[in-house]
Amino acid sequence: MGTPKKAARTARRSDAFRVVARIGFVVIGLVHIMIGALAVSIASGGGGDADQDGAMQQIRSTPVGGLILGAIAVALIALAVWQILTAFIATGKDDARRWGQRIKLLGIAAAYLVIAGLALIFAFGGTAESEKTSQTFSAVVLSAPGGVVALIVVGLAVIAVGAGFFIGGFTRGFEKTMDLPSGPARVPFVALGVAGYLAKGIAVGVTGLLFVVAAWTHDPDKAAGLDAALRSLADLPFGRLILWLVGAGLVVYGLFSIVRARYARM
Repeated sequence: MGTPKKAARTARRSDAFRVVARIGFVVIGLVHIMIGALAVSIASGGGGDADQDGAMQQIRSTPVGGLILGAIAVALIALAVWQILTAFIATGKDDARRWGQRIKLLGIAAAYLVIAGLALIFAFGGTAESEKTSQTFSAVVLSAPGGVVALIVVGLAVIAVGAGFFIGGFTRGFEKTMDLPSGPARVPFVALGVAGYLAKGIAVGVTGLLFVVAAWTHDPDKAAGLDAALRSLADLPFGRLILWLVGAGLVVYGLFSIVRARYARM
């Protein structure tokens, strides 16, 4: 293991690689800003899909959308590789902590690769709907033996990810991954992180809840992805206000991600 780990550390020290990976944080930020803006639009009575493919459609509609989407894919793949390399050389006081960190980093990398894949699909003129993908996935799981339990486990796992973001906002755990400036300049960056993580946690948690509802009702159509999760908030008392606040929070999370490109420890 020594030689592969040494190779991983060498790759992570590449200045060019780190620059491209940092651009990946900017890309993630821009995607979240677009999703948040679409959510605010929905809360205000407008239309659009407040999810990753909705953001990709918006980008592709620009004159150089294909080129931008290609660049987005490259940056996200680099950021995903960075997370994988970090997972590979992860350390900890015990095996459980080390493997927990690795699973977390690999999960983040997988999410980046999914968005990169979407970007490539749209860059080459294709289309993809996360709503149908989630529904198809739920239908396949439900049709398998023990599918109801399995889909509930998937939903609870997604809810746990959302809870992780929410708790991370309250505890400001994200500060451990960044070299933020000291003094008064630190305050606005921390505020962006807290508000963004709370909103991200709500959005992801509600998405997971829809998987649980789909399993409980044996209706895969209930698991319709992030856009449906955000729209479901509008059905709550004061729902449009809640959706507006969550959408604004996702915009803030996007801004925080852009800041992270400068201050992330890499």
